Amino acid sequence: MVDFTPEQLRTLVAVIDEGTFDAAAARLHVTASAVSQRIKALEQAAGQVLVQRVTPVEPTEAGRHVLRHAREVALLGAELERRLASSGRDGEAVSIPIAVNADSLATWFLPALIGLGPRSDVLFDLRRDDQEHTAEQLRRGEVVAAVTSVKEPVQGAVSTSLGVMRYRAVCSPAYVEAHLGGVAHVSRIANAPVVDFDRKDMLQLRLYREVTGRETRAPRHFVPTSTDFARAVVGGLGWGLLPDQQCAAELERGELVRLGGARSVRVALYWQRWAIGSSLLAEVTDAVVAAARATLLRR
Repeated sequence: MVDFTPEQLRTLVAVIDEGTFDAAAARLHVTASAVSQRIKALEQAAGQVLVQRVTPVEPTEAGRHVLRHAREVALLGAELERRLASSGRDGEAVSIPIAVNADSLATWFLPALIGLGPRSDVLFDLRRDDQEHTAEQLRRGEVVAAVTSVKEPVQGAVSTSLGVMRYRAVCSPAYVEAHLGGVAHVSRIANAPVVDFDRKDMLQLRLYREVTGRETRAPRHFVPTSTDFARAVVGGLGWGLLPDQQCAAELERGELVRLGGARSVRVALYWQRWAIGSSLLAEVTDAVVAAARATLLRR
């Protein structure tokens, strides 16, 4: 039977989260040498290499399994601490890493966490990524839950439908005049500037391909924050797909117009979380699901 100490498991989590042995040492208030010794002891107990000594440090495939175990131990340990706290013993806050897409983070997700109220037993570690890639972080053991467009649960997780985020193809009136010859229609955007979130963002390119059957060669602006992405579109930098929550008021005020001939894009979102008996994770799940269903479309 593999026997890991809590100290070794905490050190593995710190090394992966912080990216270097030195940063992990600072987080744990020990020396880098102590961190190295703990990781070596952990690998000896496992009988194989668990981390790749690169920058940032990456877990091996075996390391991902141990990393997940380490996070589960931390969560379940926090449950015990909470019970002991009711008997007068103070517990340490547990970190809950969650992968979430930028548009959810900028609109409905943070209010869900804030709605849990002030608390000293949990720290949130939000990892932003495209909704098509957040489930991969869960699979690798980097996070304990994820907002994702992937419905099928990763191994050892459960999946819950959150709702649908609807995106509309929009641009500013000034953009229509400058780049589309005064006609706000998708047939005019083949060579007109487009705003993409980053190089993983395929929403705009995919929409154009589906509507026209062609690939676009348009110049691409990259604006990697959701709020600034919306500002870039409103400001006329390019056309883009914005969720209802970020364009409804602007459309009503005339600051944005819809591109004719372009259907809305619907992205179904799911909450995937590890299937472990953590009441803390269950509380977070209830808050996230409630906030999503109060904001997102049902279908």
